Amino acid sequence: MRWMRYRIKTKTEAEDIIISTLYDIGLEGAQIEDKIPLTPLEKEQMFVDILPQTETDDGVAFLNFFVELEDNGKAMVEGEETDPEELKAKIEAELEDLKSFNLDIGEGTIETESTEDIDWINNWKKYFHQFYIDDILVIPSWEEVTPEDKDKMILHIDPGTAFGTGMHETTQLCIRQIRKYVNEETELLDVGTGSGILGILSLMMGAKHVVGTDLDPCAVPAVDDNLANNGVDKNKFDLIIGNIISEKNIQDEVGYEKYDIVVANILADVLVPLTPVIVSQLKPGAVYITSGILNDNDKEFRVKDACTAAGLEIVETTYQGEWASVTARKPE
Repeated sequence: MRWMRYRIKTKTEAEDIIISTLYDIGLEGAQIEDKIPLTPLEKEQMFVDILPQTETDDGVAFLNFFVELEDNGKAMVEGEETDPEELKAKIEAELEDLKSFNLDIGEGTIETESTEDIDWINNWKKYFHQFYIDDILVIPSWEEVTPEDKDKMILHIDPGTAFGTGMHETTQLCIRQIRKYVNEETELLDVGTGSGILGILSLMMGAKHVVGTDLDPCAVPAVDDNLANNGVDKNKFDLIIGNIISEKNIQDEVGYEKYDIVVANILADVLVPLTPVIVSQLKPGAVYITSGILNDNDKEFRVKDACTAAGLEIVETTYQGEWASVTARKPE
């Protein structure tokens, strides 16, 4: 399948009006590129190991509209064939109309490009290969386990819509800390479970049961797939969708003083409000493993201060690359 992309250079404040205007001529589903900072809600709802680095907002935005091309080179708009150049002329006319109303849409220039359809998920295969976390082999489905690796702990996991492959330093810091404390009686709570990698590895290391929470419903099929791919009993992993920080019903469903280990690989800005809530889920003597903390004094100390303010004792701080993991314990 081929597509024609119409890329409009504009200003961030004109995004909505241009999208609305071009919707009227049959262009739908704009892809927006800008540098507007993420809101606190957007940060909370992002479902990644760590938030992307963003540049300073310069007010410039690019709006990309994709139109399917037929074999004869015609563009399909609302079920009708249209010449791509005529469609570009229509877009230009609509932008000129907006300018005539003294709306500042910036440059308002249009670039066009014909592009082939891309299988984005399978494109990961070019870049994601098996790797080790200490003696744990992490391997995608399209690669083979060699005979010399068959006796190792092997985690089968693929990149997908719910991220968390174990490549990030923060995930590896958590895995090493879990390994220190997990045993056959461990009840573990994984806050922000994502792909389920930390909970699944905990079960593979011998944990009794795992509860994971996440904001994104995409976690459900991701965790189900990864449990199946690793031959882990799905009855040992319960997943709850919701915000444990702000939703009392989620806190109730997770349960109180139930967990020997709580792990949260999120961000310092989320760990601070999470900590006074999560202390109620910890059993007396349980450990609280956190990561996603940039290795600078401010963020590390903020997480440590949140732990001590909640009545927890700091046990250990570990580091890898630019990241830190703080482990604390609830007093007996």
